[in-house]
Amino acid sequence: MEVETMTKEEMLNYETNIYINLIRIKRYQKEINPELEYQLKTQRIKLHNLGVNTDDFEYEE
Repeated sequence: MEVETMTKEEMLNYETNIYINLIRIKRYQKEINPELEYQLKTQRIKLHNLGVNTDDFEYEE
């Protein structure tokens, strides 16, 4: 069985898309969702480890 590996660019795109989708969900939440907050936190850590500044992704109200 052959295992495919992602390039750094593919990994950045994948992780960034996950983070953006989580932000979209959060924007329309009526209540605080602890699981969503945890997922956002862990995704920010992953992106920071890849050298991405997540501050640029936040929605401006």
